[in-house]
Amino acid sequence: MTELPNLTEKKLGLVIDLDTCVGCHACVISCKGWNTENYGVPLSDQRPYGDEPMGTFLNRVHTYEVQPDAGPAQTVHFPKSCLHCETAPCVTVCPTGASYKRVEDGIVLVNESNCIGCGLCAWACPYGARELDQEEGVMKKCTLCVDRIYNENIPEEDRIPSCVRTCPAGARHFGDFADPDSDVSRLTAERGGIDLMPEMGTQPVNKYLPPRSKDSWRDESLLAPYLEPVSEQPSGFLGWVDKQLSRLPGDQKENL
Repeated sequence: MTELPNLTEKKLGLVIDLDTCVGCHACVISCKGWNTENYGVPLSDQRPYGDEPMGTFLNRVHTYEVQPDAGPAQTVHFPKSCLHCETAPCVTVCPTGASYKRVEDGIVLVNESNCIGCGLCAWACPYGARELDQEEGVMKKCTLCVDRIYNENIPEEDRIPSCVRTCPAGARHFGDFADPDSDVSRLTAERGGIDLMPEMGTQPVNKYLPPRSKDSWRDESLLAPYLEPVSEQPSGFLGWVDKQLSRLPGDQKENL
């Protein structure tokens, strides 16, 4: 069995804004692409064009309709990947030591050469964040793009997880939770970031920012003020166009 470090130098992780995520799945696609072409064993697909396609994904987006205590129902898009828990049960149940948590940054990884595909870590993870690659027989999981964030051969702005770099809505944020002045720490404090299933006692590093209530929206359309006519009688060029159109055959104005 693998032991967890008592303390990590950093706590690298993600903040995911559920109020901003639009469910476009760009993070899913970029994650699949990067981890298929670079780190470790490629992520396989089975029957991608068949009746029952399946494959290995390290990041998924689920969509739910929720009903707040007050206000209308709203749609929430919920991205999910490994949360890099401080007390990660997937690490401590691994019989070969393939799963481990790094002391230097707190990232939970799998040494694929030692993984026997027993699936114990998947059973232990309460979030369903691990997936067994059906072709290679090894367990796969989010690595926080460890091969990107320390890679000095790529531009500095790209040294963040692929999902964060790709998100068009800016719903994903990456940083060090051990630093109280980091962007992720400040976002968590200001927006009331929460743990996923805190009752499990896993102390996930990744945080979620809850969606804001929509009950303060006005009943009418937000575009209504911009759709009101600016003039009862068109003038200038628009007035000339209106006059010419009124002369077309079949125009109701000619029949008045």
